[in-house]
Amino acid sequence: METDGLLTGSVNGAPEDYGTRPGPGHDGAPGSRRMSYSVARESCSVERDTDDEELYVQQAVVFIEDAIQYRSINHRVDASSLHLYRWYYSRICQWGFGLTIAVVLLLAFVERPSSLSISSDPRYRSEPWEPPCGLTESIEIVCLIIFSVDLAVKSYLIGWEEFRKSKWLIGYTVVISVSIIDWVLSVSMVCDEKLRVRRLLRPFFLLQNSSLMKKTLKCIKRTLPEIASVILLLALHLCLFTMIGMLLFAKTEDPKKNGEWQLHFRNLTTSLTSLLVLLTTANNPDVMIPAYSLNRGYAIFFVTFSVIGTYCLMNLLTAIIFNQFRGYLLMSVQTSIIRRRLGIRAAFQVLSCQGAQRATEERVRVAAVLEVMSRVQMKSYYRAAITTEVQQYADVGYMDRGQFQKIFEELDKDRIKEHPPLPQYNSPVLQRLQTVLVLNSEKSTAERDNYILEIINLCFILFYLFEMCVKIFAFGWRGYLSYRNNIFDGFLTTLLLILQITIYATYRLPYSQWDPSSHGVMSLWEMVRLVNMLIVFRFLRIIPDIKLMALVASTLLDLVKNLRAFAGILVVVYYVFAVFGIWLFEGAIKPPPEMSVLSNGSMENITSNFTMECGTYEQLQYWPNNFDDFAASIILLYDVMIVNNWQAFMDAYSRYTTEWAKIYFVCWWLTSSVMWVNLFVALILENFIYKWDRSHSCTVTEVEKIRYETSVQLMFKEQIQEPSEEELLCQLHQHPHLHLHW
Repeated sequence: METDGLLTGSVNGAPEDYGTRPGPGHDGAPGSRRMSYSVARESCSVERDTDDEELYVQQAVVFIEDAIQYRSINHRVDASSLHLYRWYYSRICQWGFGLTIAVVLLLAFVERPSSLSISSDPRYRSEPWEPPCGLTESIEIVCLIIFSVDLAVKSYLIGWEEFRKSKWLIGYTVVISVSIIDWVLSVSMVCDEKLRVRRLLRPFFLLQNSSLMKKTLKCIKRTLPEIASVILLLALHLCLFTMIGMLLFAKTEDPKKNGEWQLHFRNLTTSLTSLLVLLTTANNPDVMIPAYSLNRGYAIFFVTFSVIGTYCLMNLLTAIIFNQFRGYLLMSVQTSIIRRRLGIRAAFQVLSCQGAQRATEERVRVAAVLEVMSRVQMKSYYRAAITTEVQQYADVGYMDRGQFQKIFEELDKDRIKEHPPLPQYNSPVLQRLQTVLVLNSEKSTAERDNYILEIINLCFILFYLFEMCVKIFAFGWRGYLSYRNNIFDGFLTTLLLILQITIYATYRLPYSQWDPSSHGVMSLWEMVRLVNMLIVFRFLRIIPDIKLMALVASTLLDLVKNLRAFAGILVVVYYVFAVFGIWLFEGAIKPPPEMSVLSNGSMENITSNFTMECGTYEQLQYWPNNFDDFAASIILLYDVMIVNNWQAFMDAYSRYTTEWAKIYFVCWWLTSSVMWVNLFVALILENFIYKWDRSHSCTVTEVEKIRYETSVQLMFKEQIQEPSEEELLCQLHQHPHLHLHW
């Protein structure tokens, strides 16, 4: 949604993230200029030298860039600091820093226990390659040095007073310090330490670099009280039915009637676990079969439990998370909009001082605005739209505050990407042919394409190639590439042609005597099957021709853009739980040797934990799912998040370690399946509702031809309250480095 700013402050004065309020009497940075602003007369007077003109332009450029990216403007504004600030937020610097974060996170796959083996199954796993001591440590210390430089730059740009108020920067300092100390211990122990604390701290580097991730964490924190109330209801519901179940399925004198007790209600722990898993429907109907076989009336107990727990309380939890998420996200968007308005207002202030000598009215020169816009780093279509608006005031030569703020309303508008106009041909024949082709291209695939036998694949590929060529002729290159389905068709057509040429080059004509088995691993039939599968994929082109399908597909594409913060939170959670899982369960489950060579002694050693009962970890051959390395841990956590047969993992690790292992798996289920998945559902609902409201009156052609560039800010545009002039001036007055006198 937004780029992480050095400061992300609250609009009502309460410090948020890094804090926004300056301390009383805080001195500006060396070189910062003194300005005075009068609200009553709207006059600006500046004490400056001849070099101030360029400085004001630089300040305005940075303030507008802050507004575009929703960054806070509370940073140093002298010339050298502005140069450093723009370098820090340059694309190459931010990409480099992102690469550093990715590298330090990926070290977990290479460090001991290494994930560099073909299989994670301990029965077939070869000895993984272990990096020599000092290799990963050298890479890590370089990353830590880069993080230290990043911390130093951030701290300098915001100043000491603001740094002391920033919990995130203080935490950043602590994490870097602890990581360096732990790194020194690792090197001194020749990489033979059993526990690396810094591995658990690495996800912090990802979190602190994204303001939206921080906001998402705050959203989760704010939602926790409401979630806790529903979870408490779930716990009471679970405990109540556990007690009832233990009474209903108590042990009797008839062994034939003890199946339910034996399998699911033997003791309190087993009963709680069985019903908790039933809450996720993972063991339904297995959990009720022994009792249901004896008396169909027992089904009432399990159905009642599932209806109340799974369909009422769990869905109530989803509704609460969605409601709280939406409310907090709206507040976050409100804060972001105020940052944008404040940045634009600050840019106007410094530009008005740039051109003012004894002005009785605040205004800015059009030439200065155009110069600023030529330097601002922004998307070309926004620059063009704003520049066009500015040039309307070229005859007057000046713009007042309202006009200046109005031209930047272009930033708040949807970007509507329309296809470029069709190329113009002089020949009447070509014009007529172009018209026919454009009309034909709007038909669905089923209406114009068909194939009968695999043997005539080449004929259809040539038809697809001809279709692609005439579309390029009709629309032009830019027009052809502006349609997503054309890009999809062109890619498949080219790939199909290459495959077909390869087939004929290898096997000659299709009617000759073929012997696929004599041509290596990729036989003719496999290649033909691949060609046919790709041809079938072309039917996906019908998606833009069906309005609802086009809407759903567009929503999914927008989710990819707006899901980065949520995906980042999920990466952090996976990373932390995977590291904990390795610490707790590495090597806990080992498969027994081949049964044919088992001795009595070895059998006695494994019978206490090993079991081949139906549905268990061992019987299902789940040996590759373990915590023996980082990659295997990630896959196991994913399997548990899906909650399909997750009770098999929980049961196995509780048998091979301790009953307390169940707490780990329950915590992961609550974090991933309950919390994150519901947040994901909330984002999907918001995005889809917005797209539906925008597109319900559009025709199929309009939906297909126009692509909305949806952002979270635009989704809540109608609910946002614009800040008043007094609020903006109050924020400007509190700027710690840009001194305004009243």
